[in-house]
Amino acid sequence: MAVGMDGSISPSPASRGGEEAAGNGKDGEALGGGDKALPFEFRALEVCLEFACKSLEHETCTLEKEAHPALDELTSKVSTLNLERVRQIKSRLVAISGKVQKVRDELEHLLDDDMDMAALHLTEKLAYQSSRFDIDKEASELEDHSSECSSRDEEGVEGGGGGDGDDETIAGGGSFSPNTDELEILLESYFVQIDGTLNNLSTLREYVEDTEDYINMMLDEKQNQLLQMGILLSTGTLVSSCAIAVTGVFGINVHISLYDSPASSAAFPCAAAGIVAGSLALYLAALLCYKRAGILQ
Repeated sequence: MAVGMDGSISPSPASRGGEEAAGNGKDGEALGGGDKALPFEFRALEVCLEFACKSLEHETCTLEKEAHPALDELTSKVSTLNLERVRQIKSRLVAISGKVQKVRDELEHLLDDDMDMAALHLTEKLAYQSSRFDIDKEASELEDHSSECSSRDEEGVEGGGGGDGDDETIAGGGSFSPNTDELEILLESYFVQIDGTLNNLSTLREYVEDTEDYINMMLDEKQNQLLQMGILLSTGTLVSSCAIAVTGVFGINVHISLYDSPASSAAFPCAAAGIVAGSLALYLAALLCYKRAGILQ
């Protein structure tokens, strides 16, 4: 504070600045008021949605961490253990996808139906019903008062008027139709989050299906190789049977000129070599026919 020439006391600039700042702060609090607090039912709904979304997202992340190594291991080595692990992962994927899809459908249904969103405004609905009750009560009191005044007038009783309230009319107020913008924004935010989780599950499902297709192609290739090997073995067995049949013909007790050759001659080795060469030629001819027909690669 500062003392003037005439002895009066005036506030100092610093104190005036502080008072002005305090006044501005109070005005700001009165005007701004900060963010509006959500009603209790919206906060409860937000907690439930947040818990559901976080839980489903956590399950999805855990499943993704387990699924990718298992699928990669199955791709590198097809075994019964790896196939069982992938089967369990696929079962969990179907279960989680069903939960996420159900939550998404419920949120979409709420966003599409304004009546359901209006029914969630419990606080405003209670205040509306309370105000309607007060209005009806005042209307009944005014009606009783006006009927009493009219009865007095009929009896000839002189008295003062009922005041300004006698001429007032009470409006009906219409139906309950709250503003659903806040609830719509809240539901849309969690709808986007749950939709992202569903997209992650869809991507994982596509990866599992691609892995299954790759495994099926590998198994088909193995099966084709086994079939080709079976054809080769069957053809070799047929050719060997032909050679055995020729040998059996030579073993029959029939007198031919070949038996009259001396032991030191090369007749027997030549006959055996002829049988083997004929069998190989027949086998190669069969393979050539298979390749031309497209049976063998």
